[in-house]
Amino acid sequence: MKFVQTATILFCFTSVSLLLGQESLREEHGHSEALRGNFPPPAIPPRVHAREVLPRRITLDGMLNEEEWAQAEVIQDFFQTEPVQGSPVRYPTSVRVLFDNEYLYVGVFCRDSTGRSGVRVQDLRRDFVYGENDIFAIQLDPQNLKRYCVSFQTTPYGSQRDKQVFDDSFNDSDWDALWYVRTTITDSGWTAEFAIPFATLRYHDTEQHDSTIWGISFFRLARRDYEQTSFPPVPQSYTPYRMVYAAQLCGLKLPKPSVNIRIQPYVLYDFSLQKVQASANILTQHTPKFGGDLKWAIKTDATLDITLNTDFAQADVDRAVNNLTRFNLFFPERRQFFLENSGIFPEVDNSFVRPFFSRTIGLESTQFAARPVAIDAGVRYVERNSERALAGMLVQQRPTEQQSAVTFGLLRYLHNIGTQSSAGAMLTYRYDNRSDALHTNGRHNVTFTLDALWRPVDELTVTAMLSGSWDNPLPSSHTTQHPTVLPSAGLAGNLYAAYNTNHLYIGTAHSFATARYLPGMGFVAQSNTVFHNPAAYAVLRPTERTWWRRWDPGIELELYHNANNGKFQQASLDIFPLWFYFQDNAFVRYSIVPTWQNIDFDFAPVGIAIAQGEYFYIRHIIQYSSDASAPLSCTVSADFGEYFHGRLTTLYGSVRYAPIPHIALTAEYERNQFFEVGRHRENLITEIITGGARLAASPQLQLSVFYQYNSFDRRARWNVRGSWEFLPLSFLYLVFNESMIQPEGAESQAFISKVVYTHQF
Repeated sequence: MKFVQTATILFCFTSVSLLLGQESLREEHGHSEALRGNFPPPAIPPRVHAREVLPRRITLDGMLNEEEWAQAEVIQDFFQTEPVQGSPVRYPTSVRVLFDNEYLYVGVFCRDSTGRSGVRVQDLRRDFVYGENDIFAIQLDPQNLKRYCVSFQTTPYGSQRDKQVFDDSFNDSDWDALWYVRTTITDSGWTAEFAIPFATLRYHDTEQHDSTIWGISFFRLARRDYEQTSFPPVPQSYTPYRMVYAAQLCGLKLPKPSVNIRIQPYVLYDFSLQKVQASANILTQHTPKFGGDLKWAIKTDATLDITLNTDFAQADVDRAVNNLTRFNLFFPERRQFFLENSGIFPEVDNSFVRPFFSRTIGLESTQFAARPVAIDAGVRYVERNSERALAGMLVQQRPTEQQSAVTFGLLRYLHNIGTQSSAGAMLTYRYDNRSDALHTNGRHNVTFTLDALWRPVDELTVTAMLSGSWDNPLPSSHTTQHPTVLPSAGLAGNLYAAYNTNHLYIGTAHSFATARYLPGMGFVAQSNTVFHNPAAYAVLRPTERTWWRRWDPGIELELYHNANNGKFQQASLDIFPLWFYFQDNAFVRYSIVPTWQNIDFDFAPVGIAIAQGEYFYIRHIIQYSSDASAPLSCTVSADFGEYFHGRLTTLYGSVRYAPIPHIALTAEYERNQFFEVGRHRENLITEIITGGARLAASPQLQLSVFYQYNSFDRRARWNVRGSWEFLPLSFLYLVFNESMIQPEGAESQAFISKVVYTHQF
């Protein structure tokens, strides 16, 4: 275990050096903590006064030319967080707030003397990528909880992005709300005019209008110079969603909360063809389908969601991945029904162990993809207020040719403690029905989880989770052929602590999962494993605006050992002296990664058998990403060095050409070259080739094309999707999917047309 001792000493030495170095840097430049440090929230928050207007006086056209806008209070005291906290703002912003009996209006002017030529927008998709575009955003906390907000964001071309944020940590970026925005680009900047229906928001009913207070904040990203400004001020080590820094929105005269029901029925037609082998007959299937969703705000802080005959035909497809590790592949959730409010569940950002992972529902995962499984019905209840959060879910999944019908259940309770801490519990239940046709027994699976978030000061965050599972197969009705399997029980847990300032990050994460931890609705990267992951890095920034923005040198240790006997399995030490951002947010990285392996189990990445034994090798990582907001951008990387007594070189490159926001073309290439690796000293080359295009007449009318070929399994996939948002959140989708094994083999095609209509009462 000498390497563990050496790694630990090196990690501690580096952490202390980074801390001392940062203290010296701060003393050398002598900046006041009020401007440069992690200043606390204001004792008395600033106030934003909304002005009432008569109904239908505001025409939503992005012009701000009504007299009412000129009479409204102007908010323009924005604070620079990037690139140099507290420096004078180069791109001024002014904001006004109005309201009538239906809408909250926000009018914005984002000054930029270069006009249209200075605008940076990569495409017109909804839920655009943060950091690639000019953005203005509004954060609202209508219940004044100070730990939750909804964010409404737009670009100069009127693309929409909305999200829910919990405790400045957990994001639901795929949450979609009903709201409106129009924009105009002028010679001196761009304007945005927001209209957010009160029916979309959740707030308390009160007749004392003078006492109505909402939390509100704004931020802008002027992407050309990567200047991020906010009102009120927020330290740069936090996101603009930390609502303890928010202002108070006053003067509202709120309509009584409406019935607030949103229905989304859909009708779909699926025409599919399937060929098992090249010489086989083609099987065709015609499938009409009807269903929909209902969202009912039962009260201000409680929402009921119901889904019937659920369909996700419009969801993004998974990317192909060649797994070079011994860990299970983790594919992110892409379906909106399961993404909304996901931030209230424990460990939603943990990729090692999650007691609840929604991809276990409605998807049948394989090594390379996930096949959809029909959901007959589902219901979800979420209640959240200043004291607690309560959630429940029940879903019935239809049987397939490979598995029986499944019932999923979940209960979640979270209690807020103080201003930024919480503790909670969660219970999940999965029942796999008995199937005589498949000769399978029924199975009960239960997990119970306790978790906590502790933030005693703004700079320190601690989270903890302990989860137990119980898996009980039912007695077999085919005793001679299928002997009864005994119940099993297991444990898993996680502990994370991080100290984060404008100048330094020090954090450590520890996770474990026993061999018999089987979360029927969760995810485990590797059973019977304990994982340690301490990391530390400095955050060095220039004191004035210049050609570079930040430099984060540091070190990260990943250590795994057997949970049963404590035996060492794997360790890697990522030393990154170069982790560097330029002023335009271009990025360059260099890492040296010494790695120790103790293989005492079967392991065959991409089919290459690795002999059991001890290994030590050193790898190097070089990466460069150009300015992602430019019309032409790219990312290139090389990961090379020794690999299990041989060598492995992984090359990756991507390029995007977006001459105008209406056109974006992408291409990616990944190549893994193995040289004399493993038990049989094998040579192998795998390649993944990806291409894509996004064409948009407007944010409402778009066409996307995706192609990918993986040489390892010889599988090629096409996904073509056209979408027309003919009314807010009402869509016509035309989708073509094709998957084939080349040059001959299985092939499937599907042509899908789907209409979704949204109406809010």
